[in-house]
Amino acid sequence: MRRSLKLIAVALMLMALFISTGCDKNTKAIENQDSSSDQQVQEKGAVKKDNEKVTAQTMSLNVYFPNEDGTMLIAVKKTIKTADKYTAAMQALMEGSGNKKEVSIIPKDAKLKSVKVKNGIAKVDFSKELIKKFTGGSTGELMLVGSIVDTLTEFPEVKAVQILVEGKSVETIAGHMDTSEPLKRMTQFLK
Repeated sequence: MRRSLKLIAVALMLMALFISTGCDKNTKAIENQDSSSDQQVQEKGAVKKDNEKVTAQTMSLNVYFPNEDGTMLIAVKKTIKTADKYTAAMQALMEGSGNKKEVSIIPKDAKLKSVKVKNGIAKVDFSKELIKKFTGGSTGELMLVGSIVDTLTEFPEVKAVQILVEGKSVETIAGHMDTSEPLKRMTQFLK
């Protein structure tokens, strides 16, 4: 009887030792996995600043450009940095697509001042050149507004977009469309 109790005690100690060793291996595997994912992020553009690692992660997003005859908006997949994803999305729109079949509608002299999202509304602020240098007519204005609104509403948390110029809401960009209130996604122009 004593012998069987000793065997049970030894077996329990071995099991405890085996379990703790297995946990250490799992912990090391998790640590190795974490360090390899850190390495992957680093390869995607991590930057070290004062011994603090700052990661520049990216995401794919549809950015909308008018087609060459101005009848619809075409989704172009772009990769943006997620640090300030709303600003990055607008910058991607302002850069253009590089394809002649998709037109860059935002005037080149227009500057993006800021993009802020609160309570489902993105407020995108441009310099006065958005209005002063815009040369399109009524269709061009629809395409300009549609490309901004539809690009920002790609983010599920953005339900509407308010276009600002020099920090103030404007009644219209070129006299053909009311932009004084936040605008919802303009699906009627999407291809």
